[in-house]
Amino acid sequence: MSSKDNSTNPCNKANHVCDKAQYQEASLWEKLKLNVHLILCPCCRDYTKNNKKLTDAIKSSNIQCMDKQCKAALKEKFNKALKEQKIS
Repeated sequence: MSSKDNSTNPCNKANHVCDKAQYQEASLWEKLKLNVHLILCPCCRDYTKNNKKLTDAIKSSNIQCMDKQCKAALKEKFNKALKEQKIS
């Protein structure tokens, strides 16, 4: 196996488990191994801290999405403008 294989890098594995833990998808064993890794690795501690900040910011934001009708109208308008651009 290549030494650049991400699945064998302990930090990449730890970051993946960190992501899974955020969404309550990590097992207890994975969380325990992650916590041991975080004790030893300052880079992964930073990753985990920043990941938590990002999640908290997204949860506390008041994002409002377009409804389906607005999206469809915008898409139609975009496609029309794109066709006009190709013709010119």
